[in-house]
Amino acid sequence: MKAPHLLKGEAAEALACRWLQAQGLVLNEQNYRCKQGEIDLIMRDGETLVFIEVRYRGHSGFGSAVDSVTPAKQQKLLRTAEHYLQRLRHTPACRFDIIGIDREHRIQWIRNALQ
Repeated sequence: MKAPHLLKGEAAEALACRWLQAQGLVLNEQNYRCKQGEIDLIMRDGETLVFIEVRYRGHSGFGSAVDSVTPAKQQKLLRTAEHYLQRLRHTPACRFDIIGIDREHRIQWIRNALQ
C-alpha cells in the first residue's frame, strides 16, 4: 500500500493532466524518469514541448505549492529535460511550467517558470 502523500501526489498529477488537456495541451509522457531525476508531465502546447512539475500542498503553512520548487529541484528538472531531449531527433521549442494545486483543488499554472 502506498503512503498517503504519494497517493495525493498521484491524484494531483492526474488532476493537472486532465486540466491541462482541457486547456489544449497533449500528453507526451508521464513520470519520465532517468538517473538525473523525474519530470511529472511532458506535454505539447502546439509546437512547444512543455516540461511540467506538479506540486500539491495540503496547507500553506510552508508557502504555496509553487514556492516549493527549490533551486535544487529546478536544476534536477533541467538536467532531466536535457536527458529527455537527447533522445529526440531534433530539439523543439521548450518551456518549463509549474502546476500548483492546493487542498481545495485550486490550480495555479505558472508558464515559463524556469529559464
